[in-house]
Amino acid sequence: MDTAGDRYYLLDVFTDTPFAGNPLAVFTQASGISDERMQAIATELNLSETVFVGTQTADNCFPIRIFTPGTELPFAGHPTIGTAHLLASLGLAERQSPLVLQAGVGDLEVRFDDDMARFTTARPVAVQPSSLNSATAAELLGLSASQVVDDPQIASCGLAYHLVELSSFDALAQARPSAALWSRYVSPSGIEQIYLHVRTGDETRRSRMFSTEIGNLREDPATGSAASALAGFLATRETRSGRGYWQIDQGVEMGRPSRIHAWVEGDDAMAIRIGGQAVMVGEGKLYR
Repeated sequence: MDTAGDRYYLLDVFTDTPFAGNPLAVFTQASGISDERMQAIATELNLSETVFVGTQTADNCFPIRIFTPGTELPFAGHPTIGTAHLLASLGLAERQSPLVLQAGVGDLEVRFDDDMARFTTARPVAVQPSSLNSATAAELLGLSASQVVDDPQIASCGLAYHLVELSSFDALAQARPSAALWSRYVSPSGIEQIYLHVRTGDETRRSRMFSTEIGNLREDPATGSAASALAGFLATRETRSGRGYWQIDQGVEMGRPSRIHAWVEGDDAMAIRIGGQAVMVGEGKLYR
């Protein structure tokens, strides 16, 4: 039986080139799908994330649920950007007005600017010490101590990451997390994501993201939630004004180059915005 809720779209996000960026599946009419089936579908599709869009709650306002193959997430960047682009391209959302995606972390306001969508995080950045230090981070990644710039920090705008700054492109390319050392150094923190970054200029970074998924270490080609955490951290630690812009390139080492734009604005209250492009690459239908 063919129902609207069975149909989905495939996009590549944080890129304008098919088969680059981060893949995403979006079900645009998911109001009748149970939680258990959402998780089963995300596990079956086995992408970084799958989004389920519920019934519109107000003008240009849609609830969304975000699932990895193993769990539901309160917030993720490339699903937010990809879903916004898709809803606009299908004529379900107005590009001229702010679009609100209601995620577990709170409302994510999206605005469109030509071929880019930009969302504002629902929360400002929160920073705390990491369970890693420079020595254990180097050991975890198979690097020398000199290749880790400073002790890592944990930062979050709704999803937390260990931020590890490395000294060079070579260090970034050489990084190979050890599963055994991950269990010793990372898992006890309860935060199973690390975001490696290298300074390439005053406003540019190159990054890689590793996490655990169903007990396995995996790499992600573009991670907007990590980029927002990094931008918020950099704004609080490296700029006098608490403002800034960064272009973050990710996925290069995976052969899926991605480009994420991050802005930090505001005086009394920090506003962190993440922007990027997306391209639709296919659509499908599930059989019950």
